[in-house]
Amino acid sequence: MPDHKPYKVMFSAGEASGDQHAAHMFSEMKKLQPDVQGIGMGGEKMKWAGIDVRYDSSQIAVIGVVEVIRHYAEIRLALKLMQTLLANERPDLLVCVDYKEFNFKLATYAKRLGVKVLFYVSPQVWAWRPGRVKQYGRVIDMMAVIFPFETAYYEAENVPVRYVGHPSVDKVRPQCGRSEDFARFGLTADAPVVGLLPGSRTGEIRGMLPVMLKAAETIAGRVPGAQFILPQAGTIADEMLNDYLQTSPLKITVVKGQPYDVMQCCDAIMTTSGTASLEIALLGVPMVIAYKLSPLTYWLGRLLVKTPFIGLPNIVAGKGIVKELIQHEASAENLADEMGKILTDAGYAGQMRENLQSVKACLGQGGGSKNMALLALEMLFTD
Repeated sequence: MPDHKPYKVMFSAGEASGDQHAAHMFSEMKKLQPDVQGIGMGGEKMKWAGIDVRYDSSQIAVIGVVEVIRHYAEIRLALKLMQTLLANERPDLLVCVDYKEFNFKLATYAKRLGVKVLFYVSPQVWAWRPGRVKQYGRVIDMMAVIFPFETAYYEAENVPVRYVGHPSVDKVRPQCGRSEDFARFGLTADAPVVGLLPGSRTGEIRGMLPVMLKAAETIAGRVPGAQFILPQAGTIADEMLNDYLQTSPLKITVVKGQPYDVMQCCDAIMTTSGTASLEIALLGVPMVIAYKLSPLTYWLGRLLVKTPFIGLPNIVAGKGIVKELIQHEASAENLADEMGKILTDAGYAGQMRENLQSVKACLGQGGGSKNMALLALEMLFTD
């Protein structure tokens, strides 16, 4: 790399997954260009990576129309603060990580200031509002997509696009072997292990954890000796989780900070939709995806979303390889029925594992965070 003044990169990540993606990307950038500086909006992982986080995004990590309306004041304040930071700091590059509508507005403002914009994780234009491709094309300098099929949507509109690979391919690495994890978590190998992944947002915990706990009770009655384990997201407070867990008669083993070690111990997992479902797929663990939204958000989604699936494993596969239980279907009984089928029907579970391997193959060999770092440095060094 040629000599230059230290470059300043501003990151905008509004949710836990974006915080993690930005952190991994910046860590790779530091390896390649040690004097690069990072500032912006995010969470703890970005701080640990060395980014100067000026706004903690944990208060605005919400999803759904109603939820966004409820937090509109906080979101608007965050946007104003980030716009002011852009104007005052004038970074050499703005990296918008997911959090689509917020970051679209921020990118629009950056464009007016003459700041280069790299958008990381494409809006789901293949699911709804494909016209957004042109809108994003007017306010960004490069779209970095994480699924190979996404590039065609941008190329068709002559919007600069680069497929960088999905960051989860590199990230999903258990720290220990499965047998060692069994010993560490107090699990036994002679009884099935059921995972509960109720999400990383407080709204998801409120909506799905009680249902999953009720389903677990039913499973325990049908599958003797079944063990239950829950990987606690760093964004969820102990007090909130304990409020729900203390109402359950079951022993639920809670593990902090080791989601992939927990996942690899499981014979079947109940999970919310989102990145977690893809991470489970990469580890080849059979699952059921369940999700509940506010009635208004769900109704609008039914009107606008064109894809038949919400689960990433099904979207990547292009077919329904994992059962999805959405809204009224996301009942404890339905969850228990599907989990019971996975745990007792070897042929059914085996076919699901085989299909999940095809999802892993579709996502390639990884290197997403390093590819993003290289792309960002390429943009920094290009006038």
